[in-house]
Formats: sequence, structure tokens, C-alpha cells
Amino acid sequence: MNRTQIPMNDQAYARTSFIKRAQTIKNINRDFTEWHLGRPRYAIWAIDVDTPEVRQQVLAAEQHLSGLLLENYARKPHITLCVCGFLSDKAEQVDDFGVSHFEGQLANLDQLNLMPFEIELDLLASFSSAPFFHIKEAGNNLVSLNQCLNLSMPHNQHNQYIPHITVGLYAEAWLSKEVSIKLDNFATPHAVRCTVNKISLISYNPAEIGGALRTIADYDFVQAKIQWHETPPFALKSAI
Repeated sequence: MNRTQIPMNDQAYARTSFIKRAQTIKNINRDFTEWHLGRPRYAIWAIDVDTPEVRQQVLAAEQHLSGLLLENYARKPHITLCVCGFLSDKAEQVDDFGVSHFEGQLANLDQLNLMPFEIELDLLASFSSAPFFHIKEAGNNLVSLNQCLNLSMPHNQHNQYIPHITVGLYAEAWLSKEVSIKLDNFATPHAVRCTVNKISLISYNPAEIGGALRTIADYDFVQAKIQWHETPPFALKSAI
């Protein structure tokens, strides 16, 4: 099966996958040194949706799930598009993210030639490790961005992609059926929409589970140009 083919729609697929596992995954607040091996920054491409309206909905979901979530989750609302890897000027490990990956992604984005589009928060749902809001849109732009960015990241090629905004991380191994009932009882009072005109290269400290996000650069759709918020983390091979 091609990675873009889903046996059912996103919502049905997520619900079936969640219930199939009897319990949620317990997240632990510790430094996973065996994973990051001392590497200080992990990078993703994402859409920053940290608006007052979105924050209000995420906070409402956090309060609705009070007692189930790990404390001190500090990540602003975002939609992950591509999990890149550890920022490295000289990529040596299989999960390092270097200049060749980055410049390949920029070339792919230029070819995609995407224009601004609108998204909307949908139902509250869950992965085994974390509750989230589904995201809906009129087109297929989010999946197209995921595919485009992953062309330069072969270790991500077979991931199932469901556009979402994470609410938090589960603190214990709760019964999935009971959590599912609670999720279904959450009511979204009004539609929350956002216009997407750029995507962001973002990093976080891998030693902190659920730690704060830091924007490195933005790629603007209309200008088809990268805008840096800090010194590039690696030596670029071409003028950008």
C-alpha cells in the first residue's frame, strides 16, 4: 500500500487505532540520553497555529482531560508536517538533519508552489500517547506538504500522516475505552479557522519532554523564500 493511501478516513482510522490498544502510553518526564546522545536540538517542520482562538480551544481540552495529562507540557499549538532530526552541520547519525536534507526540502517546496489556504480545528481525538485535535481543510495541502518535505527524509517515508494539534501527553497508562468516552464528551463551541501562509522550521531541546518550541526560520508561500529568525544552524551550500 502506498503511504498516502489510508484504509479509512483520518478520524475513523485514528479512533480504530486508539481503541485497538487497551491502554494509553505512559509518558515519563526524564532525560532520554540514550536517544539524543548529547545532541542539543531536534528539528521539525510545522505550522505555527498559536493564535488566541486556538489556544483557548487547546486550554479547554486540557481542562476537560484534567488529571490524565503529564504536567508542564509547554509546546505552543502547532501542526507537525515533517519530523526532521537532530540539527547537525555534519550529519553522521541516521537521525541527524543536515544541510543536504534542508536544501532538498527547500527545492521541493519551491516546486510545490503552494498558495495560502485555510484550515479548521475538528474533533478531539487521540493517539496512544497523546490527545489531539483533528484538522480539516477543503483541499489536500497538509498531506502535500508532508509528502514534499519527507522526500528528503527517507527514514520518514512510511509514516502514516494525520494532520493534528497535540493537546498534551498522557501521564499514565489509562484505559483507552474510558479515555475515548471522555474525548467524545468534549464539545467544540464554535468553529476555529486559521489561514496558513507559511510553514516554520522549529527546534526543541530533546532533553525536555514536551519542552518549549523555538522557531528557526519561516518559509513564506507567496514569496517562496526562507526567512531566518537566527543564524542558520549549518553552513548552507547555496545562497538562500
